[in-house]
Amino acid sequence: MSGANGSSTWRNWAGNVTARPAREVSPASAAELADVVRRAAEDGLKVKAVGTGHSFTAVAATDGVLIRPDLLTGIRGIDRTALTVTVEAGTPLKRLNAALAREGLSLTNMGDIMEQTVAGATSTGTHGTGRDSASISAQIKGLELVTADGSLLTCSEKENPDVFAAARIGLGALGVVTAITFAVEPVFLLTAREEPMTFDEVTSEFGELFAENEHFEFYWFPHTGNCNTKRNNRSAGPAAPPGRLSGWIEDEFMSNGLFQMVCSLGRAVPATIPSIAKLSSRALSARTYTDIPYKVFTSPRRVRFTEMEYALPREAVVGALREVKALVERSPLRVSFPVEVRTAPADDIALSTASGRESAYIAVHMYKGTPYQAYFTAVERIMTAHAGRPHWGKVHTRDAGYFAEVYPRFAEFTALRDRLDPERRFANDYLRRVLGD
Repeated sequence: MSGANGSSTWRNWAGNVTARPAREVSPASAAELADVVRRAAEDGLKVKAVGTGHSFTAVAATDGVLIRPDLLTGIRGIDRTALTVTVEAGTPLKRLNAALAREGLSLTNMGDIMEQTVAGATSTGTHGTGRDSASISAQIKGLELVTADGSLLTCSEKENPDVFAAARIGLGALGVVTAITFAVEPVFLLTAREEPMTFDEVTSEFGELFAENEHFEFYWFPHTGNCNTKRNNRSAGPAAPPGRLSGWIEDEFMSNGLFQMVCSLGRAVPATIPSIAKLSSRALSARTYTDIPYKVFTSPRRVRFTEMEYALPREAVVGALREVKALVERSPLRVSFPVEVRTAPADDIALSTASGRESAYIAVHMYKGTPYQAYFTAVERIMTAHAGRPHWGKVHTRDAGYFAEVYPRFAEFTALRDRLDPERRFANDYLRRVLGD
């Protein structure tokens, strides 16, 4: 096991969070990790595990012992009868997706990026969009975690069910996840249909678009009345991936290369943003393609940004989005990033943003290095008026007092934390704010 006495600085993907841990370790097994936790307790140090740093909050930051996931990777086993896969916590989602595809298997649903580790993605409640299928965390069938006393705890619906009910989205507050068992299914094909629509069309037809598609999402381009919609539905095939050139133009040049230049220009000269937005949102064309799930659900995101996302009761989302549009139109804000709208069915995880309610998400982004506070603060005011629940890994200003109001099972989570981590071995500033002391 590699250990380093740290003066090195840890930085997240967006570059908006830094930490200077006392030491960094890369355990290669759950047993080694348990050792690390016990030794940290002896030295009076806090412990945090990091993933790939894709959270925009300081959820993983620590000045104590930083656990890196690099050696805790790979598939432990596939159970073809139960249709489950067990993976080490540090496995990146893209490696899991590729490995499952080789085995003729797939997750049912996923978010739109796959750089994150499985533990990082699930611990913060990462989700895609779905009418019937929920977040990645809702697909968990079993968890293994090292708790504050250095013991290894396994949980599922049958074993330690109270821990299972909370730890699937545990924010790193209940212990360090070492392995996850996911439900999987035989690989299938999805047909994606991307199509520009006006803001008024999408918002007035949102109910039908949601009901008629297994996975519906759309993006609204601020300063315009234009949206791009995406419908993903299961398909009998045949596979028809995007052509190499057209796929490169859409996914690499438009979404990454050209977008990067547009954002840089917008950051340097904000006045250009509205006219660029009108041009670029009109340049979108409809396209349809069919492929295996991870190639349809996910896309590369190389343009760095800062993001805030709120989950609202699904019936509130159209009204809230119209409020955001009105806000942008009457303010001096200049926003180059599209606003993303997705959905999720209700689930039964204590701190899931969709816990106990049919949900829809509104995500706002700002290009890296652009001041985002004015925009995010104004949008957050709209979201909290609708009892919105912020994504745990994205920028927000809420605290434990607020969460106790919008999460019916908040006290259940904090009571479990009191039992599993009474000395707050896994605490940091972020958890102190969102969960209390």
